[in-house]
Amino acid sequence: QVQLVESGGGWVQTGGSLTLSCEVSKPAFGEYAIAWFRQAPGKEREFAAAISWIHAGTVYGDSVKGRFTIFRDHIKKTVTLQMNSLKPEDTAVYYCAASRALSETLSTYEYWGQGTQVTVSS
Repeated sequence: QVQLVESGGGWVQTGGSLTLSCEVSKPAFGEYAIAWFRQAPGKEREFAAAISWIHAGTVYGDSVKGRFTIFRDHIKKTVTLQMNSLKPEDTAVYYCAASRALSETLSTYEYWGQGTQVTVSS
């Protein structure tokens, strides 16, 4: 069983930065990928970034490449999403998710956090 708890959302002006954190509780063995998805009002949930827990391989969605960075801390058991150069279109609820495979596909992820709101004002 995997449990995920997000924190760090908030409000920021265009061009600003925010850091999201996902606290991960998972079985000690086995590879997992931890991802960040986001969902804006009236839109489908969109992939942002993912990282493999053991090998630290990463993948990014096109809309966030070059602006967002995902990394993990084995000791703190957290996955962090550093978001820079934020735009109003980044406004969404951001969800942490876990899967057995590194993927951009929403259906791959079986464990989800409760979400944290990010608002970017123009």
